[in-house]
Amino acid sequence: MGVHSRRMMLATGATAAMWLVANSPAAAALQCKDLTAETLGMEGITILTSESIVPDDRLAGGHCLVEAKTAERTGIDNQPYAISFELRMPDDWNGRFFHQLNGTVGEIIPAVGLMLGGDISRKALDLGYAVLSSDGGHDRGRRHDDGLLIAAGLFGLDPQARSYHGYMSLQTLTPIAKKLIATYYDRPVEHSYAVGCSIGGRSAILAAALQPDDYDGILAGAPGLDMPRAALQHPLDVQTFAALAGDLASAFSPADLTLVADGIRATCDKLDGVEDGMVLDTRACQATFDITTLQCGPESGQPCLSPQQVAALQKVHAGPKDKNGTSLYSDWLWDVGIGASYWRLWKLESEVSIWGRMPVIVIAGAPALAYVYSTPPTQLESTPAALEKFLLDFDLDRDAAKIDATDGPFKESATDFMTPPGVRNPELHAFKASGGKMLIFHGTSDPMFSEKATERWYARLAEKNGGSAADFAKYYPVPGMTHCAGGPATDDLSFFDALVEWVEAGVEPHAVTAAVRPNNEDIPPEWSNERTRPLCPWPQVARYRDGDIEKAESFACAQ
Repeated sequence: MGVHSRRMMLATGATAAMWLVANSPAAAALQCKDLTAETLGMEGITILTSESIVPDDRLAGGHCLVEAKTAERTGIDNQPYAISFELRMPDDWNGRFFHQLNGTVGEIIPAVGLMLGGDISRKALDLGYAVLSSDGGHDRGRRHDDGLLIAAGLFGLDPQARSYHGYMSLQTLTPIAKKLIATYYDRPVEHSYAVGCSIGGRSAILAAALQPDDYDGILAGAPGLDMPRAALQHPLDVQTFAALAGDLASAFSPADLTLVADGIRATCDKLDGVEDGMVLDTRACQATFDITTLQCGPESGQPCLSPQQVAALQKVHAGPKDKNGTSLYSDWLWDVGIGASYWRLWKLESEVSIWGRMPVIVIAGAPALAYVYSTPPTQLESTPAALEKFLLDFDLDRDAAKIDATDGPFKESATDFMTPPGVRNPELHAFKASGGKMLIFHGTSDPMFSEKATERWYARLAEKNGGSAADFAKYYPVPGMTHCAGGPATDDLSFFDALVEWVEAGVEPHAVTAAVRPNNEDIPPEWSNERTRPLCPWPQVARYRDGDIEKAESFACAQ
């Protein structure tokens, strides 16, 4: 039996009774305070809170807040587990369901309906959507006594918690939320949307693959389509950068990375037809920019990189490989966001004292790779030094195979439970046949997941759909943007609005306008706060036509 067939059996078998109840006819409408498992007629759910929330300065509309949990059990690590979730149902409901697929796991992000892009002030809840958010089947806060720095990965000691994290929480909660909404309003959901970035973007793609009839519209940002393989970049980065200066932060100064970003900009800015501080033709830039031009020569009088620094950047941009030179994940784009704050935070240095000022790849990446993506799990001490040492000692030839391994009770490998079905040969024929629509976006300077990996996935999706998937799925690279937002980019995005128009009015999106986010610290001071740019569906790029360089209408999408 294939792993994805097992996924369906696990999800439906483990919660069969709950699924039957969740899909039963709706009862009469109830008041918020009256919502209990008994009044809802739903077994396997514990309602912790059901209260009416009045509008305040954070949320414009009053709503019913339901806090609950389901799938309670004890893991093989003798720890209690459950899927904890909250559902917020507005007083003025628009008939729609918004599944907020969070990029942070192990905790519930308030279910306000973050619509992605840099502007977090716009919330689906305020627009009348009923919004669901969950912790993915484990509570990392409960495990802090076992070690603060490893708490987020400890659920990896239980195989079923891994499966809930990977896909079962999504499958379990969708029918529960729809049943609860239908009961509360005494009418069914009219349109359903799944929206997420990062890990949530991966879950959004997963929803299209495993639940093609459950969601009408899906918005997936910076999707971690192959997260266990992306995690193999962490030891490569740490080993390569530490070899330069003995510690990660000293490998490259902020000025060094600004030098690289400026070098990319100087070479590639004009490729889109105008020098405006933005590199919109990222693909052409890859063939034009040469990092060795920034290397110090015998008589360099300008800022430059040492030969060792140049070699290190070439190595990490090529991505993790085995001893035979076979790629284990993906290569990466040379892009201007390398000088942005998030790139440094992710790979080189943080300002967090309890992290030992280590970057995110050490503090979050090491526990994920050790506990969740390795089989059997590798246990670590909860210190910055121990986490760094794990990555320094990780041998790509010896240890990379652990992400594909099974062992004893761990019957699914990390690539089994974390990657969407058919990730290397995506089709999504069932989602397309159901009438579903999907928008995907990814920043070209993302240091967490390679944009090139997402582009390759989408190119294969197009190939499997007769050469183009644009009739139901469109992909938008976001020039200069780092992970989900940030970077020298127009990162105030409006993809959700475009998705809703496509789903409900049949208005197919083409160029989608993005704006400057005023509180984006990576925006150069010479840019106008009113700057807008068209984001073009792959494989098109925005090229300058004529007019004001601060306005999107001065650019057009072209091959």
